[in-house]
Amino acid sequence: MPVHSLILRLDQHLADDSPRETLSGLRRFLHEFWFFGLKEARACLFAGLFFLAVFLVPRAGLAGIARYDLLLIIALLLQAWLIWRKIETPDEARTILIFHLAGFALEVFKVSGANPSWTYPDPALTKVFGVPLFSGFMYAAVGSYIMQAWRILDLRVLHHPPYWMTSTLAVLLYANLFTHHYIGDFRWYLAALALGIYARCNLAFRPLDRERRMPFLLGFILVGFFIWLAENMGTFFGIWRYPNQLGAWATVSLGKWSSWTMLAMMSFAIICSLKHVKERIHLAP
Repeated sequence: MPVHSLILRLDQHLADDSPRETLSGLRRFLHEFWFFGLKEARACLFAGLFFLAVFLVPRAGLAGIARYDLLLIIALLLQAWLIWRKIETPDEARTILIFHLAGFALEVFKVSGANPSWTYPDPALTKVFGVPLFSGFMYAAVGSYIMQAWRILDLRVLHHPPYWMTSTLAVLLYANLFTHHYIGDFRWYLAALALGIYARCNLAFRPLDRERRMPFLLGFILVGFFIWLAENMGTFFGIWRYPNQLGAWATVSLGKWSSWTMLAMMSFAIICSLKHVKERIHLAP
C-alpha cells in the first residue's frame, strides 16, 4: 500500500472522536495518552522524516553527493511530496518558506565573524556564506509541526492576546537573537513580557473524544524541550558543532531550551496569519 494511503488511513483513525463512554479513570488516561502520542508523532511527519535523513545520510555523502547537498535534495522532495499528496496546502508551504528564510538569515549571522556561535564543518556545493541551504528546513520543520498539530489535535486558542502584541513580541524575540551579541541578552525580560501577555491564554486540544486544556506557554515550553533534544542529536551526528563540541561532543547547553521555546512562540505568531488558524483563535476581550 502506498505511503500516502497509509497516512490517510491513520488520519481517519485519529480523527475518530466518537464518544468512548466506557473509558474512565486510569484506562481513559492511558487511551488518551496513547492517542495524544500518535497524533504528536503524525504532526511531526516532515520533521521526523527530515531528521531521519539527517541521521542516516553518511557524513561522506552518497553516490558522490555531499551530505549537506543530499539533505537539501531530500528536504525539497519531502516538501514537494507533502504538497502533491495534499498533506500540506500551498498556503502552508508559503508560510513554511518564511520560516526557512528567517532561519537561514539567522544561520548566516551566527556562523559569521571571528567567533561563530556554531559551524558546519563539512564541504558542500550548496553552502552560501558558510551555511548549507538545507539548514533552513530545520526551522521550517517547527512550523510544519505546529500546522499539522493544529489540524490533527483540533487545536483552539482561548483568550489569545491582541495580534499586535504577539507580533511585536515575536519581532523582539527574533531581533534579540542578533542584538544580544552587541547590547546584551534581553531574553529573560522578553520571557517575563511573554508571561504577562499570555497569562490567561490556554490551548484547547482533543487527544481522543474529549477536549483538554493546558496553559499556552506550557505547550511551547514542551515544544522547545523536544527541539533541544533534536539539537543534541544533530550535534552528536556532526551536522553542526558548537565551539565547545569541536574536541569532543558534549550536551548542548540547557540555555538553548529557552531559545527554542521562544522560537516556537515566534513560529506561532507567523502561523496566526493563516485563515484557517485565525478562525480558531479566541481573542481576549
